[in-house]
Amino acid sequence: MKTLAYNKRARFDYETLEKMEGGLVLLGCEVKSVKAGNISLKGAFITVHNGEAYLTNATIPPWQPKNTPESYDPMRSRKVLLKKSELKQIYGNKQAKGLTIVPIRVYNKGSRVKIEIAVARGKKKYDKKQAKKERDIQRDVDREVRGKED
Repeated sequence: MKTLAYNKRARFDYETLEKMEGGLVLLGCEVKSVKAGNISLKGAFITVHNGEAYLTNATIPPWQPKNTPESYDPMRSRKVLLKKSELKQIYGNKQAKGLTIVPIRVYNKGSRVKIEIAVARGKKKYDKKQAKKERDIQRDVDREVRGKED
């Protein structure tokens, strides 16, 4: 499984409670673009309309800009294929206060393009500062350990 896109901000801004995998419905030119790594999950989220999940605000530029139709929209909503039980669970979690559904990463599994999504709760500002502080301390410890091995 090759990771094609990763949402770093989702890990920083949200506390993930539950993860699940779904398929992503794409056009032909979008598949080539995604497999080349031309996808941005920055600011993307999952919405539920009429019992179906959609990836919203993800940017997929066209593979060959000159060969794409005039009506192509790189920011359009794309359908996420999930099981009915997962959709019910997502919809129930979406109704809960303070929970959102965010994409974590896009990867390919065989010839299919898959998306990993997570039900998440937004972190407070002090949680983000604490996480950054812990990461800095761990980096310093790793540097010290590497320095002593030389």
